[in-house]
Amino acid sequence: MSELISGKAISATINEELRKEVEQLKTKGIEPCLAVVLVGEDPASEVYVRNKKRTCGEIGIRSIGHDLSSSTTQEELENLVNRLNEDPEVHGILCQFPLPKSLDETRVILTISPDKDVDGLHPLNAGLIAMTAQIHFLHTLRGVTNAQAERNLYYRKKRGCTWKK
Repeated sequence: MSELISGKAISATINEELRKEVEQLKTKGIEPCLAVVLVGEDPASEVYVRNKKRTCGEIGIRSIGHDLSSSTTQEELENLVNRLNEDPEVHGILCQFPLPKSLDETRVILTISPDKDVDGLHPLNAGLIAMTAQIHFLHTLRGVTNAQAERNLYYRKKRGCTWKK
């Protein structure tokens, strides 16, 4: 037996909670900002990044896009990530993968500050996730966790789960 879950309804609930959190931060003079780095012209990545930027706008997070050509070098990309790490106005960094084959994704992941790693890919954050520690703003992980909690779903061998958009 499977249970149908509405991903859109859960997403709307999470986004409303996040919108309220963002409003509270703004009353304290903090404007949350996500820097999104896209290298090359992968159509699926472009859609994903466009959706992230749209969602940021809907919940009040400032989004800064850095669209780089596929000829970007490793050094140029890492320099950009380092500048974003050092920018106090940037609170999170999302570097969209896959990168062009000429670039080393692991090096980029290691360059992103763990404090600004919104995907949780840096080894420190991945380790914390594996240990089930709660860390900052991992939207994707948070969505899945909230979906499970909201519907009281746990991984069970006898029960399937189908996601509905």
